Amino acid sequence: MLPLLALSILSLSVIIERLWFWFRILNQEREIVNRILYAARDNWAGATQLAKRATDQPIGRFLYAPLRLSRPDPELFRLALESTAEDEIAAMRQGEKILEAVIALAPLLGLLGTVLGLIRSLRNIRLGDLGTASAAGVTLGIGESLISTAAGLLVAIISLAFYRLFQAFVVNQVKVFRKAGSELEVLYRQTWDDSGADIQSTVPRANIVQRDTTEGYRIPPRSEKKGPDASPL
Repeated sequence: MLPLLALSILSLSVIIERLWFWFRILNQEREIVNRILYAARDNWAGATQLAKRATDQPIGRFLYAPLRLSRPDPELFRLALESTAEDEIAAMRQGEKILEAVIALAPLLGLLGTVLGLIRSLRNIRLGDLGTASAAGVTLGIGESLISTAAGLLVAIISLAFYRLFQAFVVNQVKVFRKAGSELEVLYRQTWDDSGADIQSTVPRANIVQRDTTEGYRIPPRSEKKGPDASPL
């Protein structure tokens, strides 16, 4: 029972910490995403400042990672989103290994306590004591030994329930990150394509002017010959 008590305290501490973590995320995440995406439609500098102020949240750090870069190309923009998303999702899974260990160990420790209790109870019983008052103590000992199994199963069941709940939160965050990142990337690609189109539209025009001035209006070289035989041209 003492190891089970230690596991229950460990599991409870992880559950409380993760509940507070997810409460802060789910309470502010939607507002942060909407504000940053709305600002990015007209003002990228404003969107960058909003994302920077929200870096205490995973979604804020995720959106700020590509925005802090100086004029990245779309491929680099996407890579910044992907690498940051992997780090943030891994951080969200913090504590899962502890809960997995509690889920696996608690029933086994409970079963071990029951087996040890049965061994101790059956060791003291003799065939001649069956049906007498001395056998009642053995029955009581067997009943007490089963408490450890029940306690181990209870700790494992509670830990498993919250473990599955936290996993569902992580899966939902993957969807939120993918949607927000895709929308931000689309907005950035539109801006990048527009700026690239402006540059491309000016480059051919400059080449045409240069070709016209160098080929269409070429001036023949003047003769270096001087004297009475020299040509006027």
